[in-house]
Amino acid sequence: MSNHQFPFTVKLVESLYVEAMVLADEARSYFELTPEDQGLTRHDDIRIDMSCESLRVTTRLMHSIAWLLNQKAYFAGELSLHQLHSRSRSLGKCTSSDPFVVARLPQEAQRLVQETQHLLDRLVRLEKSLEAERLGFVEETALRPAVLQMQARLASELA
Repeated sequence: MSNHQFPFTVKLVESLYVEAMVLADEARSYFELTPEDQGLTRHDDIRIDMSCESLRVTTRLMHSIAWLLNQKAYFAGELSLHQLHSRSRSLGKCTSSDPFVVARLPQEAQRLVQETQHLLDRLVRLEKSLEAERLGFVEETALRPAVLQMQARLASELA
């Protein structure tokens, strides 16, 4: 396993995994609360939206955690590269939340929706970059951090 094949490390995967597990625990704790403890009234029309968003949050977390566990299994030697890249181990599709609906939710629900979407978005970018590199579509400059790319561009424009 070379660094060229994987632009991220075991440490990054572990960090993302811990982040996902913490979010899963926070989401479980929050969505198990009664609607009143979530800041909703008994007749609040947003309760259906809360149920839908809790399902989206849970789905995003399940997809994220499963993908990260596959990465961890690969780094631990439990999966081959071929197994890791099988379609059944990809992130899959998750529906995004409607920003207008999310804006109506209690603040903690909004935070959970946004943080789980942000986590999934980062994993999707990682998965796409891994796939592009595996297929040979990534140039060396694409693997450099964005800051270095920006510095190089500024230096060339100022020269």
